[in-house]
Amino acid sequence: MGRRKANTQARQPGVQSGEYRPSSPHGAEYDSLVPPLHVDRRGFLVTSLAVGFAAAAAPVAAQTAIKTDKEGLKADAVRIPVKGGSLPAYRAMPEGDAPAPVVLVIQEIFGVHEYIQDVCRRLAKEGYMAVAPELFVRQGDPNRYTEIPRLLSEVVNKVPDEQVMADLDATVAWAGQNGGNINRLGITGFCWGGRIVWLYAAHNPRLKAGVAWYGRLVGEADELRPRHPLDVVKDINAPVLALYGENDSGIPLESVEKMKAGLAKGSDAAKASEFVVYPGAPHAFHADYRPSYREEAAKDGWKRALAWFDKHLA
Repeated sequence: MGRRKANTQARQPGVQSGEYRPSSPHGAEYDSLVPPLHVDRRGFLVTSLAVGFAAAAAPVAAQTAIKTDKEGLKADAVRIPVKGGSLPAYRAMPEGDAPAPVVLVIQEIFGVHEYIQDVCRRLAKEGYMAVAPELFVRQGDPNRYTEIPRLLSEVVNKVPDEQVMADLDATVAWAGQNGGNINRLGITGFCWGGRIVWLYAAHNPRLKAGVAWYGRLVGEADELRPRHPLDVVKDINAPVLALYGENDSGIPLESVEKMKAGLAKGSDAAKASEFVVYPGAPHAFHADYRPSYREEAAKDGWKRALAWFDKHLA
């Protein structure tokens, strides 16, 4: 598919004047495009990735859960250097020395558990380096929770968007130093991660494409989440394929229509974005390990996602 061509070299990440800006293989040109982010130094509460599926996501629908093997892949846990420490992350990519285009994989509220790791392996089978950093490390370990309300209130709702953007910038820099071609950069995310896809598309000017799976589009601004996807349509740098469910109780179709209207008035990349709304599909219809899984919508969405990345990252 012509996905792995260019070679890259990198400098080491650096911290200057109290600001964190991961260095990149593109040097000063790239650094000048990524604004410095101020992230409070605090303890890292997660030291390793989850094994298996997150307890809070139970019951697990084992009969539909997809298991992708590692044959022909480098697929393992890695650590991403960030300000104050390092993030545990899962990396999957084809074996060999040719640089692979990079796709960031953004977690649900359940963290980088087996489902997200498998999504990385699925992308790696298609020729990509897929990297999923654990983005809740400073707030808590999602694998320790058995109840979704507590997980949301004690961990997920305490994660600042600015922190997430900085950690993703660091992940991109790491990928460029470890076999990824970050000139061909994409991002995909599910649920909580779907919202992050939109925000990162407005944050990183080097991003080429995004695929957002049922991420929240509107909301009240607060200190941790000053803007939501509808607020950033004028700043979007890369076209986003949006995959949503008609019967998503947390994302009403009214908000989808507002986002469509906003994109039509946004940047050129915003105008090039596309929505697909699956009739009858609930939230998390791609999550093959949960009762919400809808095979037809999930398979169609995955096919569209691969075609989107092939088009924009080739």
